[in-house]
Amino acid sequence: MPDPSAVENAFAVFADLREEGRELDSLVGELPAPDWAKPTPAPGWSLAHQIAHLHWTDRASLLALTDATAFAGLVEEALKAPDSFVDAGAEEGAALAPAELLARWREGRTALDGALAAASPDAKFPWYGPPMKAASMASARLMETWAHGQDVADALGVRRVPTARLRHVARIGVRARDYAYAVRGLPAPVGEFRVELAVPGAPGEVWTYGPEDAPQRVTGPALDFCLLVTQRAHRADLALTASGPDADRWLDIAQAFAGPAGPGRTPGASR
Repeated sequence: MPDPSAVENAFAVFADLREEGRELDSLVGELPAPDWAKPTPAPGWSLAHQIAHLHWTDRASLLALTDATAFAGLVEEALKAPDSFVDAGAEEGAALAPAELLARWREGRTALDGALAAASPDAKFPWYGPPMKAASMASARLMETWAHGQDVADALGVRRVPTARLRHVARIGVRARDYAYAVRGLPAPVGEFRVELAVPGAPGEVWTYGPEDAPQRVTGPALDFCLLVTQRAHRADLALTASGPDADRWLDIAQAFAGPAGPGRTPGASR
């Protein structure tokens, strides 16, 4: 029998993912069709590419939850073109008329929400990396939705109000510490870091990770940490402090997303 607290936590993540999608939808839902061609900070990607990528990944997540055989086919295709399959998926969707792309993205979000709710909370589902439970998959989708939503907001000149939903992004960023080293062929530091992040909209409250007495520490606003680990801003533009050489090095290479290390943003380029 599933742990009731685990089920409750999973449904809270699903609700946050729905809300993150609705917030991004509010930015693009009423845009004139020509505006979908606006460039975003991601080189070569327009607003349409950003939404198309989210739709493509939502669709892959839906297959992972509902049709393991079909998802395995997606993995085989990705292995044939590991350096281009993400861009190819975005290009395919961006070629659609904006109204059609918007409708498909909305339908995909609804279908994924239903599949997440129907999934057994203890089951693990295939992914491009290690298998994940439904709650972890929802957290990853929220992280991507927020990060690509930041690209959209930057392109439109909109400053979004950070919310407590950032806790999902922050948690992934902390847990992905060693991955950031591995993807660069570097040895991971020994021992955990202490990470203390100021909660948005809640003065005096912090999200904490790692041992309280850890000698290596990272502190600062949760928003800044999330912008850093999703590579939506350069470290020089953020109010993050590292104590200890290993923690300092981590802030130069941190990433919350799977795949090769990206080039990140240049100083002064964000927002």
